[in-house]
Amino acid sequence: MTLTDTVLVLCIVALLGWAIYDEVILDRLKGKTQLAVPLLRRGRADSLIFVGLLAILIYNNITAQGAMLTTCLLGGLALVAIYLFWFRIPVVRFKATGLYFAGSWTEYNHIKAMNLSEDGVLVMELAQRRLLIRVKNIDDLEKIYKFMVNTQ
Repeated sequence: MTLTDTVLVLCIVALLGWAIYDEVILDRLKGKTQLAVPLLRRGRADSLIFVGLLAILIYNNITAQGAMLTTCLLGGLALVAIYLFWFRIPVVRFKATGLYFAGSWTEYNHIKAMNLSEDGVLVMELAQRRLLIRVKNIDDLEKIYKFMVNTQ
């Protein structure tokens, strides 16, 4: 196994680990998920460029009579990237004491202010940063509001 194959395996394992963490483990951490709201996807152009570059690498590896293992690993990386960027739906998960947004935990008592922008983005002001929550369905903002009022 070459260094290239080792790096590809590490990338595949890291992306699959992230997918499992985001889809399975986050639902069970810090208690039961009380509200899960789907979010808008971002960066489709970036993912298209990444998958396109992987397709070019696969083509070059095949035409240069490269190792079959490398071609398979590049294909696997492309499949994982397609799943993560196009099929997986990002979700904000509200728990009893906090929320998971973009894989990070935020407790409700760390939220200094909440505002709704004109274009339907929920802005949560924290001490060090802002969370910009772009919901897929605008009606979900009302669900979030009712949940926050009932828990706080």
